[in-house]
Amino acid sequence: MEKQTFAEDCQEIVSELTQKGVSRRDMLRAALAIGIAPAALTAGSRTAMAQARKEVVLVNFGGVAMKAFDEAFVQPFAQHGGRIVLDGSGALNGKILTMVKSGHVTWDICDAGITTLAELGPQNALEKIDYSIVDKSKLLTEFAYEEGVVNYMFSTVMAWDTSKIKEEPTLADFFDLKKYPGRRMMRKDSQAMLEMALLADGVPMDKLYPLDVKRAFDKIGTIKKDILFWNSGSESQSLMRDGECVMGLLWHTRANVLRSETNDRINYTFKNGLLQPGLWVVPKGNPAGKEAFTAIASMQQPEGQVKLLAAMGNGPANPAAQSLVPAELRAMNPASPANAAVQAKIDANWYKANHSKTFQAYLDFISS
Repeated sequence: MEKQTFAEDCQEIVSELTQKGVSRRDMLRAALAIGIAPAALTAGSRTAMAQARKEVVLVNFGGVAMKAFDEAFVQPFAQHGGRIVLDGSGALNGKILTMVKSGHVTWDICDAGITTLAELGPQNALEKIDYSIVDKSKLLTEFAYEEGVVNYMFSTVMAWDTSKIKEEPTLADFFDLKKYPGRRMMRKDSQAMLEMALLADGVPMDKLYPLDVKRAFDKIGTIKKDILFWNSGSESQSLMRDGECVMGLLWHTRANVLRSETNDRINYTFKNGLLQPGLWVVPKGNPAGKEAFTAIASMQQPEGQVKLLAAMGNGPANPAAQSLVPAELRAMNPASPANAAVQAKIDANWYKANHSKTFQAYLDFISS
């Protein structure tokens, strides 16, 4: 079973809040959902009518992401004569690879991440992004990869329990059990955990890559017996909320919810966090061909990206969107200029070359 992705966790967050009856106002405060009722455009609608232009099948992880993507991306593309059909079955790497190897690809665009580039890029399972259609001027160029292009931003951040830690701690304090006793929380995945361990150990943001994996392991090893490792976003939230840990490293969306639901008992900072991109990837041999890149270009419009921020907490990828972000959402927007400036930025090229061996080594290390 593949590990939970950030995209999966986003739709899970809003589903949880919906089930609890959280108000629209409170969800906006947490930078989550203003439109909760799921909207489904299913696979069965794909053949409903002939289109002059090829329809583009975009796969995400379903749930509330269906409505959010519909409003942010599908409807604007339709206004310009295009057609995006949403498939909420989940863009798992194994599914993509099976389609490509079998020669029966039914998806055109997938909501993915750095791990997808690392696992599928070397297997020649992804199309190269056509940057003659997708506009590099509408994104941060460091997140414009050969086989994937940024669609939204998210962060891994440090959170702490203010009832036990009165002043704002540093990332170095995360590893100082004498200064701040109590258990820590990290993800059961090497991505972002290695970077934040190195930042805590004094490595400058602009000198992180190539990652010194041994140094990161050594740093984590200094407190390993006091770390609880989380698998899912909901688990990271409960470990902090229930007082199991006094400090934790987790996704910014979960940190937003924690701060809201605990009335600020749990706080967090973007400082020394890791800014990461969600990515659009196109499976090799996709049915819509170049129309997939036309759809991606349409989704670069800032207005739709701001809608996605409001609906799911995902930061806009287009810098032009920042001026359109409502005041109540700016502080928790990971891609805002102020928040981005204090974070390191992930290097996909390093992960493409090193992810598989590093991830397994990390799992072996934390379980030993």
